[in-house]
Amino acid sequence: MTAPLDIAAVRAEFPILERHVHGRPLVYLDNAASAQKPKAVIDAMAAAMTGSYANVHRGLHQLANETTTAFEAARGATARFLNAGSAEEIVFTSGGTDAINLVAAALAASEIGEGDEIILSIAEHHSNIVPWHLLRERKGAVLKWLDVSDDGEIDLGAFKALFTSRTKIVALTHMSNVLGAPVPARELTRIARERGAKILFDGCQAAAHGPVDVQDIGCDFYVVTGHKLYGPTGIGALYGRKSVLALLPPFKGGGEMIDEVTTERVTYNEPPHRFEAGTPPILEAIGLGAALAWIERTGREAIAAHEAALLAHATEEMSRFNPLVVYGRSRGKGPILAFNLAGAHPHDVSTILDRAGVAVRAGHHCAQPLMKRLGVSATARASFGVYNTHEDVEALMAGLHKARDLLK
Repeated sequence: MTAPLDIAAVRAEFPILERHVHGRPLVYLDNAASAQKPKAVIDAMAAAMTGSYANVHRGLHQLANETTTAFEAARGATARFLNAGSAEEIVFTSGGTDAINLVAAALAASEIGEGDEIILSIAEHHSNIVPWHLLRERKGAVLKWLDVSDDGEIDLGAFKALFTSRTKIVALTHMSNVLGAPVPARELTRIARERGAKILFDGCQAAAHGPVDVQDIGCDFYVVTGHKLYGPTGIGALYGRKSVLALLPPFKGGGEMIDEVTTERVTYNEPPHRFEAGTPPILEAIGLGAALAWIERTGREAIAAHEAALLAHATEEMSRFNPLVVYGRSRGKGPILAFNLAGAHPHDVSTILDRAGVAVRAGHHCAQPLMKRLGVSATARASFGVYNTHEDVEALMAGLHKARDLLK
């Protein structure tokens, strides 16, 4: 049995939680957009800047060696976090969006042409839609759309029916950033692989809320971003199966990604360095490594259990509040609640909550096709992280009752 978290001790590791907003203690419920940073991450980045910073890979002096070691240790930590086969299957990027663009551009150069098909779901974040639209516009690729249920769940029969001999890649979220709905990644991968298509999962939400095992899933690509994993912005990672990465052409040109450059030709480095042109996000990678180490120390199963308890509490409270419409109640749902208050715009609700010190998101959440599917233009969204408490849930509900009274 997983031991419960010591939430007071966890919260003490996040300096920003000492803040007050509009005279109220901060209740931060915008974790699906970006999570706060523990002192371990802040200290690791500060130590790298003040004690041993240099550029990586190309120097022979002590500072370069120390920084390179820390940078590559972060790659190893990311590989372990996702259970990749080796650190060579981890490409550092500037974030999840950059990672998806890398895959899309590389496939456009090597495999996807006019009439070739890409399967997406209607629940995708724009980061996993727009790069594929670029291939539609520039290469003549065809986008095929998988619908989801009202709860965000996928029908496997409908998924199978989308494939043809022209299907090249499937790109799906592992967990919806609006509905919190997870997908059966292993089964989806099996179906895609049997039909000769590659498959990518956007794991930016899922990886923050529970264990991910890319070898068990069997996918070709998996994308994560640091800032949702209690790490810094400007850093993400692409997992790619070694045999698949080896066949992809470079995404960007510059230093580091080359083997030899002459006036007549260029030869390219092996993955993952082939895809990391120029000076990488060194400090950010070190911060990501510290964040992943912090998550492991805290306990991924304990974090997931705590967040599930918060979700259950908030869901129960919201179900008793008649003016609220809550979207998505899928099995295995992540700690994300999208909702609307009857007769009120979510921006107004968010503003009132902010005056009570409660930070939530409001808008279309970079998921306009899903908003259209749900029949709304926007929602408010509360999303929980490791440092949130049941008192935070109560503060959210008190703020929503006040919003109802002010906006009716």
